[in-house]
Amino acid sequence: QVQLVESGGGLVQAGGFLRLSCAASGRTFSSLAMGWFRQAPGKERELVTAISKNGYSTYYEDSVKGRFTISRDDTKNTVYVQMNSLKPEDTAVYYCAARVSYSSGSLYYTAHDYTYWGQGTQVTVSS
Repeated sequence: QVQLVESGGGLVQAGGFLRLSCAASGRTFSSLAMGWFRQAPGKERELVTAISKNGYSTYYEDSVKGRFTISRDDTKNTVYVQMNSLKPEDTAVYYCAARVSYSSGSLYYTAHDYTYWGQGTQVTVSS
């Protein structure tokens, strides 16, 4: 079992930045591929960014490319997403997700691919 705890959400003005963190426990972090999803009111949960267990492969949804950066620190069992140049359309609840990956460089793209979920953290970007 893996426990995920997100932090770092909040209210920020458009153009501002936030860094979300997701601390994992319960399993060897280096065995986990990680992802960040978001869900806005009335919309489906979507993958924003993902990182492979070895950290060498990353994915970004088109609308966040060049603004968001995902990273992981296996010494701290934590994955981060640095979110710059935030826009009102980035407003959502952001969820950290994890799954055991048997391939070092594999990425996973759908909610069904992930086994473990955090409780979510609210990000609100005001215009």
